[in-house]
Amino acid sequence: MKKTSIIATLSIAAAACALQAEDKVALKTEIPEAMFEGTKVPLKLANLEPVEKKQAPLMVPAGCTNLALDKPVTASDDLPVIGDLEYITDDDKDAADGSYVELGPQKQWVQIDLEEEATIYGVWLWHFHKNARAYIDVIVQVSNDENFADGKEVTVYNADHDNSSGMGKGKDKAYVETNLGRVIDAKGTKGRYVRLYSNGNTSNEMNHYIEVEVWGKK
Repeated sequence: MKKTSIIATLSIAAAACALQAEDKVALKTEIPEAMFEGTKVPLKLANLEPVEKKQAPLMVPAGCTNLALDKPVTASDDLPVIGDLEYITDDDKDAADGSYVELGPQKQWVQIDLEEEATIYGVWLWHFHKNARAYIDVIVQVSNDENFADGKEVTVYNADHDNSSGMGKGKDKAYVETNLGRVIDAKGTKGRYVRLYSNGNTSNEMNHYIEVEVWGKK
């Protein structure tokens, strides 16, 4: 290949990369009002992220939408202790009673059916932000198999540092819940179903969800 051809090829590649970078935007959503009751901060988790640490904005391709809005939700606990599973995708992120779901103790999961395969760039979730607590063994997976049993599920977040939930050790951090929620980089993973696990929290043994947003493109 001639030198001029090589330069032209590199220039085209560089231009394509620059265009791709320009197409990325910071993921934004409506943040609910803070409703902290008390100031107790959990300190007993070995993998707890520093409370003062702030999340960097998640950069995603322009044009992403919340694909989870009003989509059907199932769970490992068929009869939530408090609330209805539909709360999880109803766009109500308030921490007041009537806005969250409480599932039973030990490891539980909720699952959102996007109803068709999508390219997922971000998962934004709120467990509970009425007081300072951290949820244990938070794991988020994406799959095209409703039962997550075909071995092709992709784990996009795993804060189970000691494999206490039996799904493998993760390197992600546990974090203190706030009204800002938690933004998870899904890295363009393709799938129809999003499943989120937890194993109680630092305040009690129960599992809670206020809202889950799945940002991506069909």
